[in-house]
Amino acid sequence: MTNYSRELEKASDVSELFEIVKHVVKDFIGRERPGLVLGLAELGGQPGAFIGAFHPVGSNLIVLNKNPLNIIEHTRPEYYKYYVFHLLLHEYLHTIGILDENYNRYVTRTISESTFGRNHPVAVISRDMTRLFPEVIYASMGWTPNNRPKIEIVENFEDGNISYIG
Repeated sequence: MTNYSRELEKASDVSELFEIVKHVVKDFIGRERPGLVLGLAELGGQPGAFIGAFHPVGSNLIVLNKNPLNIIEHTRPEYYKYYVFHLLLHEYLHTIGILDENYNRYVTRTISESTFGRNHPVAVISRDMTRLFPEVIYASMGWTPNNRPKIEIVENFEDGNISYIG
């Protein structure tokens, strides 16, 4: 069995984190989805509606909210890869058809706790993000972009990328 904790510690970029996400999901629920694209955008937030990332249903896109990423990278860098892993796991589960938000959160938490243990930062984030990042949740509140957010595509995100939606 793969030691995903060790793999996670060795990961040095978002592409490597995503490879681990894909393997964890394949091992845990036996499903996968190739050909995804990662985008970054300023998504803002609203009271009661923190947005860390989203997946437009029917697309091959996952979009991460840049502002919380930047805050965590600069204020809590020791948790940055765990936060990114959590977001990618949650959104990847959406891409394979787990669309109900509450059920997706449950599956994300179950996979995180089973894979890393209940006290690992990924599992803690999956249960209650505000415990580790209250400053991120509240820093995003009440701000929304003026226009449709500009999505920056991350190059070479997934090794198995395809240029069309199959």
